[in-house]
Amino acid sequence: MADKDAISLKPKEEMLFEENLPEFNRLKAEGKAPDLRQANLSGLDLRQADLKGSDLSGCYLRGANLRGLDLTGCDLRGVSLKGALISGALFPEDIPPQEIRLSVEHGTRLRASRLELYQERTLTLMAEMVRLMRKMANE
Repeated sequence: MADKDAISLKPKEEMLFEENLPEFNRLKAEGKAPDLRQANLSGLDLRQADLKGSDLSGCYLRGANLRGLDLTGCDLRGVSLKGALISGALFPEDIPPQEIRLSVEHGTRLRASRLELYQERTLTLMAEMVRLMRKMANE
């Protein structure tokens, strides 16, 4: 079975599917939020869901109402947003706007910009340069 088929057949997260968002938010606040990775949340109204910082990687959010949601800190790698309503939504900084647009308009999967990886490598190189400069100054 193709990956695409597996995602479309995966059941929607029960509480979200029933739009029992207060219960979902309560569990999340207690650190007991359900695993949403690879979940099929297509077509749901998630405006009142507390998804900030959630791992939504691989989620199927086609046609979902995400208006006004704070998605900062979320892992959105591999998410499909085809036809999703996203006005006012705050997306993680590592996902370029053109990626979001392509996903909403054409259903492409979101990719991170890898900015964090480049920043980490830059800091590592800078620390090594400082170490070498101190070593040279002490010689």
